[in-house]
Amino acid sequence: MSQIDGLPPLREVIATHGIAAKKSLGQNFLLDLNLTAKIARMAGDLAGADVLEVGPGPGGLTRGLLAEGARRVVAIEKDSRCIAALEEIAAAYPGRLEIVNADAMEVDLSDRLSAPVKIAANLPYNVGTELLVRWLTPPAWPPVWESLTLMFQREVAQRIVAQPGSKAYGRLAILSQWRADPAIVLDLPPEAFTPAPKVSSAVVHLRARPAPRYPADAAWLNKVVATAFNQRRKMLRSALKPLGPDAEDRLHAAGLKPTARAEEIGLEGFCALARAYAP
Repeated sequence: MSQIDGLPPLREVIATHGIAAKKSLGQNFLLDLNLTAKIARMAGDLAGADVLEVGPGPGGLTRGLLAEGARRVVAIEKDSRCIAALEEIAAAYPGRLEIVNADAMEVDLSDRLSAPVKIAANLPYNVGTELLVRWLTPPAWPPVWESLTLMFQREVAQRIVAQPGSKAYGRLAILSQWRADPAIVLDLPPEAFTPAPKVSSAVVHLRARPAPRYPADAAWLNKVVATAFNQRRKMLRSALKPLGPDAEDRLHAAGLKPTARAEEIGLEGFCALARAYAP
């Protein structure tokens, strides 16, 4: 795999360009090109698709995405040390890789992408969850993207696919499962990375649904869920008091028991509760 595109192995690339992983940027590099190609395949058929990649680092996943046939990859990288290495990949794939040296938290690149759009990334640990929430809560639905193929700490991945009654179940599960179909598609041990993190990782694939699973106002669903799980061990009639004094009436209107706790309520129940609170 190191010779798939005539480019040097990633360890050599890192040494040549002096790209030691920075903890402050949440960097853990995946250097096995067999694995990066496998993750690229998890994104589905890339032929004819534009792919947004966040945090490509030295370009392992970038090379996988291009080798698997992505029409175009728009890679946004905050670390200017990585740009020269990415430019070498761009030269090997003329016209198919656009590099943006910027912070993904601060720019919107949707105008640079043409449908169909997929997002694939080995996300920096320190911003992964926030980026996922942003992609799941755009002003309009369906979103510009068809699917997300993202690497997280395994603990975060488990929160995305968690079911009611589990300790991992919470706001992230509800936001993910309301508008998308998420699944963990690959587990990765710490030793797969350089440097090895202290935790295991997992790749999650989320396919956007054409419409939310149940009707609800997005802002109210987010508000109700965040309030309920802010004090997840309390009964809902108490946990929801910050939203007003009539929590019990709203819960009854939604067909929920006021004595239930947030972790017991499924997605359909929270959507009903959001409708009960919405004006």
